[in-house]
Amino acid sequence: MELGITTFAETTPDPVTGETPTHGERLRRVLEEVVVAEQVGLDVYGVGEHHRPDFASSAPAVVLAAAAGMTTRIRLFPAVVVLSTDDPVRVYQQFVTLDLVSSGRAELLVGRGSFVESFPLFGFSLSDYDELFEEKLDLLLRLRDGDEVTWSGRFRPPIDGLGVYPRPERPLPIRVGVGGTPRSVVRAGTRGLPVALAIIGGRPERFRPLVQLYRRTLAESGFDPDEVPLSVHAHGYVAASSEQAAEEFYEPYAYAMTRIGRERGWPAMSRAHYDLMRRPEGSLVVGDPETVAAKILRWRDILGVSRFELHVSVGTMPHERVLAAIELLGTEVRPLVDSA
Repeated sequence: MELGITTFAETTPDPVTGETPTHGERLRRVLEEVVVAEQVGLDVYGVGEHHRPDFASSAPAVVLAAAAGMTTRIRLFPAVVVLSTDDPVRVYQQFVTLDLVSSGRAELLVGRGSFVESFPLFGFSLSDYDELFEEKLDLLLRLRDGDEVTWSGRFRPPIDGLGVYPRPERPLPIRVGVGGTPRSVVRAGTRGLPVALAIIGGRPERFRPLVQLYRRTLAESGFDPDEVPLSVHAHGYVAASSEQAAEEFYEPYAYAMTRIGRERGWPAMSRAHYDLMRRPEGSLVVGDPETVAAKILRWRDILGVSRFELHVSVGTMPHERVLAAIELLGTEVRPLVDSA
């Protein structure tokens, strides 16, 4: 069972100090987080892509390249690249380059994007939301599979027998980030691609039919489901006691989720709802190391995942608390998961 951390490099007000970190401050803290994650034995660290004032990470490839220069072992990936509004050629070049300079530690996680600011920013229409991703995903896989590319589509100028460089020293690992839609898992399954399942609400059991559909699609498409890894991404936090974890995580989490909820028509995050989500069957992975390990193992048993990625800072938390949570995940949660 692999364990890791993801971040969107949030820049919301710190509930303890009231201060909002600058984008530069937050990105430099991300680099410190990656170093600590490697030191405590975690496997992966992911940086998201967003184009809005409350997140600092619009260029994850650049942040991850800086992290690669400060580490030697931990694997690095974007969480996610919004492929629908990017150029697959440039994305492929960036992450092959990252893989080369990091001696084979890069992965590529692509998705349609749960936020849509990149669509008007880069001149794409939301009415093409699904078609953009499907076309660009197929071009990305074509780039992965051959040196010279001949390709044409609706949303990008054609490529006529051109090479794309640099070439990798190994096949670049590519995964697809999905939420809760059957179409997304079928699209990944028919292409034999690993899936990262984002669970930020609801009971994990609700996603079991989706996982079953994915594995069935893999098999029907000629792939061995046992050889295609499945990972899960969830919000959470680790502290010395479950009471401490619940108290420290609530304010930044509630602030961020209420703010996003206003944009999407969700109700404000209440403490009662938060505590419900913290229960063993809920989607928040918040507690002491034993509680967090038990929840990760429960999700492993329900969904058959082989990697768990914990998204620690949903809203801005004091930096020392984030580092302490990462340390606990590696030094105390990890041994419990490994020994189960």
